[in-house]
Amino acid sequence: MTDAPDTPQSPIEGQSTEPLRRALGTRYLQYALSTIMHRALPDARDGLKPVHRRILFAMRELRLSSTGAFRKCAKISGDVMGNYHPHGDQAIYDALARLAQDFNMRYPLVNGQGNFGNIDGDNPAAARYTEARMTAAAEALLEGLAENAVDFRPNYDGSLSEPEVLPAAFPNLLANGASGIAVGMATNIPPHNLDELIAGCLAVIHDPEITDDALAGHIPGPDFPTGGVIVEPAENIREAYRTGRGAFRLRARWEREELSRGTWQVVVTEIPWQVQKSRLIERIAELIQTRKVPILADVRDESADDVRIVLEPKSKNVDPEVLMGLLFRNSDLEVRIPLNMNVLIDGRTPKVCSLKEVLRAFLDHRREVLLRRSQHRLDKIDHRLEVLEGFIIAFLNLDRVIDIIRYDEDPRAALMREDWSLDHRRASSEADYQPPAPGLEGELTELQAEAILNMRLRSLRRLEELELKREHDALLKERAGLEDLLESPARQWKRIASELGDVRKAFGAAAPGGARRSAFATAGEVEDVPIEAMIEREPITVVCSQMGWVRAMKGHVALDSVLKFKDGDAGRYIFHAETTDRILLFGSNGRFYTLLAANLPGGRGMGEPVRLMVDLPNEAEIVALFAHKPGAKLLVASSAGDGFLVSEDEVVAQTRAGKQVLNVRGETLAHVCHRIEGDHVAVVGENRKVLIFPLEELPEMTRGKGVRLQKYKDGGLSDATTFTLAQGLSWHDPAGRTRTESDLTEWLGRRAGAGRMAPRGFPRDNRFT
Repeated sequence: MTDAPDTPQSPIEGQSTEPLRRALGTRYLQYALSTIMHRALPDARDGLKPVHRRILFAMRELRLSSTGAFRKCAKISGDVMGNYHPHGDQAIYDALARLAQDFNMRYPLVNGQGNFGNIDGDNPAAARYTEARMTAAAEALLEGLAENAVDFRPNYDGSLSEPEVLPAAFPNLLANGASGIAVGMATNIPPHNLDELIAGCLAVIHDPEITDDALAGHIPGPDFPTGGVIVEPAENIREAYRTGRGAFRLRARWEREELSRGTWQVVVTEIPWQVQKSRLIERIAELIQTRKVPILADVRDESADDVRIVLEPKSKNVDPEVLMGLLFRNSDLEVRIPLNMNVLIDGRTPKVCSLKEVLRAFLDHRREVLLRRSQHRLDKIDHRLEVLEGFIIAFLNLDRVIDIIRYDEDPRAALMREDWSLDHRRASSEADYQPPAPGLEGELTELQAEAILNMRLRSLRRLEELELKREHDALLKERAGLEDLLESPARQWKRIASELGDVRKAFGAAAPGGARRSAFATAGEVEDVPIEAMIEREPITVVCSQMGWVRAMKGHVALDSVLKFKDGDAGRYIFHAETTDRILLFGSNGRFYTLLAANLPGGRGMGEPVRLMVDLPNEAEIVALFAHKPGAKLLVASSAGDGFLVSEDEVVAQTRAGKQVLNVRGETLAHVCHRIEGDHVAVVGENRKVLIFPLEELPEMTRGKGVRLQKYKDGGLSDATTFTLAQGLSWHDPAGRTRTESDLTEWLGRRAGAGRMAPRGFPRDNRFT
């Protein structure tokens, strides 16, 4: 049987074919644009994402004003989901709850009743238990929707309409900030003080060419709802505002609280924005447990409605500035708040904007809103003037109007046909007669005729006629003012400045909660203070067993004391140190690890495995353990006989992972680590040959394999040490006596030589010590 030839199959009716690459690219691009424009990035004009805008609009439709009643959040979320936002109700409720959280929003837009979460990180209660209404700030964002201030568009199913953007009486984008992650871009904008933002807007209105530095004089930096202290340098803040990208260092606010007998404690009263208090305390407790902050004894949470975190030092002699500096470096008591002002310009184009560009976009939007509201009011006035003119004509010719309405079969058509230039005014004294006002003669329009027919009989009073004339004159005056406003950009900016002034009175520094909460300070150099300066200096004796259990005994005990160890274990290292020392551990993997003497377990028990304190692999052995001596130098060598000199200051590690110094590979291991004392190096191999050469022949390095110390045919390096040639080379004989060989001419040579057999009486284990 032969295979059928490959022939292209025709597409099914109603389907189209295209290359997979093009299909995926087109659809992913559509998804990316949808995410950018309709989910993740806020609009520069009102500072809202679509979900937040729809929540506020739905609450307006439900008439949930700031002075009205509350409604269940389940009802609000349901209306938003059913009418405007076809996404999950939980996502909508999460967005609604965040708008009500005063620890996240600088100017909350929702007034919540019930459990809306807290600064500890607890989640809000279910939507069926909580209630909400708008705040005055939210109403300021919505003001003008009924006056054609913005464009509307159909909702997702075309049954209703929703605003494309809110009128926004204040720069909400900067006031409350925003954050979001789109496809290929993101935004992070911290909240700011509204009083300062309005001051910046007024400065831009008065001087459109204002510089970024001058604008920073009005807006010095963010203002977070949880307060804190901003320690970012002013020049960095100005640069971030100029480019639209940067970050702000924010610290917790703290104070020293005096106690009895000269003791004290630190009380943290404000924590950084968006830091969960419960996790922060857990992190500080972990620092205490792992002894990364050895001068901190305890942490307590005594918070009620306010924040009160108590930090107890180990000693009253500790400098509180040093303690807080260490905590700032190791915990979320200091965080970096990013700035990435990536926003939608005119609701369509994503752009990273400077501070001035964001304010400019808001002000241009406010001008557009002002023009549209003014034109809308002008149209309303024209409509009302037309009606009023018809009423006035009717009052001037009341008898004729009554006759038409009473006897004519089609009074509306008759009223429109009548020529009202003739004076059909009702009979009255000639003294009361007033000629018609200009423009109040001629035929009535359909609107005027309909209004006259709908007039109530009670309005046919002389007093009502006077009221109509007064209203007519007032509207004419208002209309003239609106025409002047629409024709003059200067008047428009003056009106916008006046409106911003009204917002400033309502929400500015003089209003409740409007004062700046985040302070500014200069970050000190306390972070660079060495840890030795933060620990009370006390003598200790460091003991490490053969199995790697380490402990620190108080005081300097005799090094030949009998100590207890676990069954099957024995002592290996014992030396005197102080609590301020760093203990260096050299592993057979060639890495140096650093332990803080103050963090070593006490000497009452058997100690703790050193592998729990540093990341020393199980297959690696401890080659050396000693107290760090600043400025000293070490001789390190591998079992293959390669080595070099290294400064002790270069091997101090800052992390648990240690610092690689001696490179070893395969079966080669790090084998020797001795502190340099003298001018010559003595090397002995597994073949019991000894070689002595000047110390100056060894290079000083920070990391590497090193150079050849001694040449071997078989085996490798047993031991190496340094000594002063004039004093001779010493070792312990098998009987434990110290022997010194003064005449070393036989073993002197050049580095990398083979050497000669060890002197008589040299230890059988080929070790110098």
